Amino acid sequence: MRYLTGQETIPVPASRRPWNQFIGIKGARMNNLRGIDVQIPLNVMTVVTGVSGSGKSSLIKGILYPALKRHLGEVADAPGEYLGLTGDTEAIKRIEFVDQNPIGKSTRSNPATYVKAYDAIRDLFAEQPLSQQMGFSPQYFSFNADGGRCDECKGAGTITVEMQFMADLVLECESCHGHRFKHDILDVRYNGKNIDDVLNMTISEAIEFFGKEEASNLKSQTSNLKSQIVNRLKPLEDVGLGYIKLGQNSSSLSGGENQRVKLAYFIGLERQEPTMFIFDEPTTGLHFHDISRLLKSLDALIERGHTIVIIEHNMEVIKCADHIIDLGPDGGDKGGALLCCGTPETVANCPESITGTYLKGKLLPSQTSKGKNCQ
Repeated sequence: MRYLTGQETIPVPASRRPWNQFIGIKGARMNNLRGIDVQIPLNVMTVVTGVSGSGKSSLIKGILYPALKRHLGEVADAPGEYLGLTGDTEAIKRIEFVDQNPIGKSTRSNPATYVKAYDAIRDLFAEQPLSQQMGFSPQYFSFNADGGRCDECKGAGTITVEMQFMADLVLECESCHGHRFKHDILDVRYNGKNIDDVLNMTISEAIEFFGKEEASNLKSQTSNLKSQIVNRLKPLEDVGLGYIKLGQNSSSLSGGENQRVKLAYFIGLERQEPTMFIFDEPTTGLHFHDISRLLKSLDALIERGHTIVIIEHNMEVIKCADHIIDLGPDGGDKGGALLCCGTPETVANCPESITGTYLKGKLLPSQTSKGKNCQ
């Protein structure tokens, strides 16, 4: 409500990041693209805009992504028609398309396992006195391996009954009652919580739980594991996912949530080669406050030396771009042309750009007057 009433806003950056390196695409002709030449700046945030059907996905997903992936020696589908890549192609070592597909193929995959926080959680429970006494290794606290997981549901917590002519029935496992583990494993507790209790915590609750200060005689190994857990979960909270549960089935996450879990994983990587991250409308379904947090997370990737490319319609994101590539003027056979490229201020001064028309209302008059005229 505070965003709707104007009490809170997503501010326009005071300045745009400068750039001097780029990857160029020459003669892009896939689908309705009209043989356009485009430069994708490196180490900044580029937003590709235009009405639906203007050629955004063809340019980025259809040409740039597979072409650069092949250039890096990785397997990829054949890119759409184009003449070649130019510019500083050696400055990028990896390319990642952060899509909205589920984060794991297994029914047991969840946010905690994806960001590698669950490895440290299993190690922490294996450190507890009862685990030491019973000989429970970290594997016993995994629902992907035999030993501690429920033998009936194989750690899923549910049983799926296939129906021939109707949707499958998903029922709570009668053996473990949805707790996923055997009773002996659930008897192991850390600060009063067993492994199932931890998996049912939200990300924010888990950060608070594992971040609590304890007695000074705490084992250094336990202290290190707690620190690892918090550090690996914090990026999930930073991208606005503090409300989801650690053990939440990946199939229950929305497309946007899956995308942000992947973003959190990349933010959490301490060392990584210069990477180009491509996002396709990451703001779908997000509240203004979540968009603000998302933008801060994208800034964190850029500060680490990476490049962000976003296909987007949301003006709150577009106004924060360092560089815009605007396609159009319309969709289908009336699209595919490069209308304008440059800073948001430049695009706002482009009379042919529909994006520029709406963008002008998001920028201050003094900002649009500074923008270059789009020829």
